This record gives sequence, structure tokens and C-alpha cells, in this order.
Amino acid sequence: MEGTHAYVIRPNHQQKFKPAVVKECIRETVRERLTGMQYDPEEVPTLSRTLAESIKDKVKNAGFDRYKLVVQVLLGEQRGQGVKMSSRCFWDADTDNYAEDVFMNDSLFCAVAVFGSYYY
Repeated sequence: MEGTHAYVIRPNHQQKFKPAVVKECIRETVRERLTGMQYDPEEVPTLSRTLAESIKDKVKNAGFDRYKLVVQVLLGEQRGQGVKMSSRCFWDADTDNYAEDVFMNDSLFCAVAVFGSYYY
């Protein structure tokens, strides 16, 4: 008998993208890096990239196999202004999901969104 192929089209329950777990990954990483930090426009490009990379790595290590991840980080100076962030996705509602969190201190704000799309 030739090789049998099994195609996984749905994650099992343990591997399914869990927004609460991902939100905690975001929260831990952002608090660790930004608590007590002052806004510096010179540092924002590098800081936003390194934050996104750290969050992506932490989420990958949480065991969401076969998920493609998109991490968005928005950093800005805290001046008491309001900021709205929204997105729209075309995806599989059974497997795909997202998590988000916002961090603020007296000097800066940081909004992070992580999208998980299951790779069939």
C-alpha cells in the first residue's frame, strides 16, 4: 500500500487560537518593555518592530501550530487624545481569531493586535 496522507483541516482544541492566552502574551511583553518608558520619536520605529517580534515569538511558543500570525503595534505619544483602531478580516470563523490589548502610561500609549489565521 502506498503512503497514506492525512490532511489536517481543523486544529484540535489545545492548538486552537485562544484570544485570552494571546492577550496575556501581549500584556506581559508590553508591560515588561514599556513600564516607566518615556515617549521618544527616534526610538519608536525600532521599538515597535522589536515589540511585534517579541510578541510573535511568545505567541508562537504558546503552541498554536499551523497558524499564520500577523502582529500590529501602534505606538504614540500620550497627550490625552482618543485613538480608534479597527480592522476587517475575511477568514474562517471556526478556526481564525484575534486578540488585542492597550497599554498606557503618562508618556505613551501602545495598541497591539494579533491575528491568527489557520493554515490548512
